[in-house]
Amino acid sequence: MKSLQNIISKISYHSLFKEVKIGLEKESQRVTLDGTLATTDHPKIFGCRNFHPSIQTDFSETQVEIITAVANSGKEVLEELAAIHEVVLRSMPEDEMLWPMSMPPKLPEDDRDIKIAKLANPKDVAYREQLAATYGKRKQMVSGIHYNFEFSVEFLEKLFAEQDEYELFKEFKTAAYLKVARNYLRYRWMVTYLIGAAPLPEEGYFTGCKKGMPNVPVRSIRNSHYGYTNDESVFVSYRSIEDYVTSIEELVNSGKISEEKEFYSAVRLRGGKNAADLAAKGVNYIEVRNIDNNPYAPYGITEEQIDVLHLFLMYMLWMDEPAEDADDMLKMGEKLNDLVALEHPLTQTSLAVEGEQLLSGMAEMVNQIGAPDKLVSLVACCQTLFDSPEKTLAGRIITEVNEGISQHDLAVSLGKSYHEQAYTRPYQLAGFTDMELSTQLLMFDAIQKGVAVEVLDRQDQFLKLTYRGQVEYVKKANMTSRDSYVVPLMMENKTVTKKVLAQAGFNVPQGKEFDSKKEALANYGYFMGKGIVVKPKSTNYGLGISIFKEGASQAAYEEAIRIAFSEDSAILVEEFVSGTEYRFFVIDGKVRAIMLRVPANVCGDGEHSVAELVAKKNQDPLRGTNHRAPLQLIELGDIEKLMLQEQGVSAETILEKDQIVYLRENSNVSTGGDSIDMTDEMPECYKEIAIQAVEAMGAKISGIDLIIPDYKKVATSGSQDYGIIEANFNPAMHMHVYPFAGKGRRLTQDVLKLLYPEILFNN
Repeated sequence: MKSLQNIISKISYHSLFKEVKIGLEKESQRVTLDGTLATTDHPKIFGCRNFHPSIQTDFSETQVEIITAVANSGKEVLEELAAIHEVVLRSMPEDEMLWPMSMPPKLPEDDRDIKIAKLANPKDVAYREQLAATYGKRKQMVSGIHYNFEFSVEFLEKLFAEQDEYELFKEFKTAAYLKVARNYLRYRWMVTYLIGAAPLPEEGYFTGCKKGMPNVPVRSIRNSHYGYTNDESVFVSYRSIEDYVTSIEELVNSGKISEEKEFYSAVRLRGGKNAADLAAKGVNYIEVRNIDNNPYAPYGITEEQIDVLHLFLMYMLWMDEPAEDADDMLKMGEKLNDLVALEHPLTQTSLAVEGEQLLSGMAEMVNQIGAPDKLVSLVACCQTLFDSPEKTLAGRIITEVNEGISQHDLAVSLGKSYHEQAYTRPYQLAGFTDMELSTQLLMFDAIQKGVAVEVLDRQDQFLKLTYRGQVEYVKKANMTSRDSYVVPLMMENKTVTKKVLAQAGFNVPQGKEFDSKKEALANYGYFMGKGIVVKPKSTNYGLGISIFKEGASQAAYEEAIRIAFSEDSAILVEEFVSGTEYRFFVIDGKVRAIMLRVPANVCGDGEHSVAELVAKKNQDPLRGTNHRAPLQLIELGDIEKLMLQEQGVSAETILEKDQIVYLRENSNVSTGGDSIDMTDEMPECYKEIAIQAVEAMGAKISGIDLIIPDYKKVATSGSQDYGIIEANFNPAMHMHVYPFAGKGRRLTQDVLKLLYPEILFNN
């Protein structure tokens, strides 16, 4: 292929050149917390491996393979890898973790104790048995990362329009990827040097090995001829797509490899189910397969490493190819890579001069395309690693080993730290902790069960779920297609909700609606001396609500009106219904959870002020903000100060020991309240009232709030033994999953069951 540098250098192509689609496949061995290879089967909680899109097993039953969807940046693909990785960690037995190294942990003496993956398809098992017979089970236990890479199609189309070497776009695109593949295979030693991280074997890896073993630390056993490689007689030409396809077919026909996928090149061309498809359809992307697991990264790779690979592959397209024959170039690349892979990690590479030339060319490229500082910094970082080999991953590992820790103990220490990190906040999902907590929980359950998750709008919490071809759209974790458009509109409007429920025979509080502050203030006399609730007409999460059980002074009433109008253009002033408030969570005609919510409060100790007690209570790791923790932080805003004033105290008051004051009258967890599960204690009669009320509004999912004076007293829908004060179209689920006290209820699984009834959650 002719040089593309002049075309790529055009300003209009700069951003397109940097655009890319990336997917990752990461393998890891399951081990116990002391670093012993696990003896358990692949967790059944993941469901059937036949169609799980993101969690599979590779060669052995203990070798987990994590597969991301395609992303548009290193940041995005790492976020998804982190999420799936954390799902895997928290779904395995708690006494198991993922081995952070590419080289496997200590392997059993008897090969029979290395279990081939127990797959449903006998052909898949037979293929692995054939690999075990050909290469030995121990070599198959090596793990690593595959990096799937695709240039922007628009970028390639623009290059095609400028060149005159190829008549068809398919041919040009294939030629471009072939050029990248050839250059990568020639210079892949540089990737081995920069991010190789397999310097030492653990006991048992070389058992029965005819090639012997290196007697000193190296940069990467995995990427050397001691690693996962074909026989020396296996060679595939990358001169053209026809040569590539023919080479692979001849290898299969001659029996040198059993199937096409047994070709273990550092780069595979992708574009169809088999090699023959490539000749007909062309190459769509390439798969880079020589990335070692980074033991110092919680998920095996860092965003910086992903970006380095991106930059390197960009340069493989940018740079001109060497003058030598294409096949000879690949053979030279294999030889040089093995040389570098087997160098001592703390020595400067013998290919430093060629490395300097590559880095110089990369620096020139990023300069010509006006690359952001991030890419410029990456080139400088690579230069640092050439100058200081001890800073490479293999160098860091051996430095620690030389200081007295074994590689095994280092791997155990790192693996345990990542295991503990995954359990520190089990209510969050790595990579997506900025999203609402209920959405994170739903995503966790979906990923675990093999439902593909695509975040359509992160800020709006909008997801696309796909399971075995069925697509569902979910907003904020429980707004689904199962509820008609009018249902959330009805529940959002508290006046409409109250009228619909009253007409259906349910007991609801009486009151008045106001759309002007002046009118509301003029009606103070109507509410004077009565217990009242002042709240916005259409808001959720308890915002703007003020409650006065014994009636409000005129000043307090005026302040409550002001606060309510700050949240909505219309407000409600309703009679206060005496009793205890419970949230009933109804999904598909069943009460799945019931929550007693205690208003935000603090308990005195005779030493600290209210403000200090609030700060202390807010240190609870279960408390957070924006629905990203099971409990919300308690605030000391206008509403809270007003409630304190009604109780004759202030934020500066030092409370007596065991004296409790409430900072809110409304008990919403979203305003700092405590959550207590009452699902098993609540009589069926109240559950039936909640179910019938939700049914009356035509809803499938709702959080409906009942005030009940005495839940032990039997009630009917038409009695005065309860009052329905609100119905919520997007009720928070996280407070039920992780309550302040009581049993957690995994409502996110119930939402998935509603959407996909065939998913099983009983294992």
